[in-house]
Amino acid sequence: MVERVVEYLKEHSLLLATAESCTAGRIVALLAEVPGSGSLVECGYVVYSPEAKQRLLGVSADTIAQFNLTSLEVAREMALGALADSPANVAVATTGLCGNEDVDGIPAGTVCFAWAFVTGQRVAVFTRKERFFGDREGLQHQAALHALESLPDFHRRALNGESA
Repeated sequence: MVERVVEYLKEHSLLLATAESCTAGRIVALLAEVPGSGSLVECGYVVYSPEAKQRLLGVSADTIAQFNLTSLEVAREMALGALADSPANVAVATTGLCGNEDVDGIPAGTVCFAWAFVTGQRVAVFTRKERFFGDREGLQHQAALHALESLPDFHRRALNGESA
């Protein structure tokens, strides 16, 4: 599956930036296992703390306070921040709970995703919330795979003028 995403990135001249919290760099690690993928990854941020999300990706403290770290709003700002700081034309962001404990009423295994694409003069952003089950390593792996396997579909939707 990761090989298909690498081929898709190549075919569409996409350069990727990642902004990962709960997946801890797994998206980039999965891509790095595929020969030739290095030219498709511009950069990868691993940002756990609220301060790092704010300092490195420009996530608003107000957004974090209002919506929580595990939120579509924070994921969206993370993806946009990764795009703003890089020549990449696609960014993927993850933030959530890959442990086995609920936090602030949010169930364990909840992950918020954002995919942002530069298409011409426009930026299209898509966000989704999913829940995964298993141990920490399994949750991180499932979330990283989901982020990658969803990228082509959202890119096609961005090319068609959609955003959500």
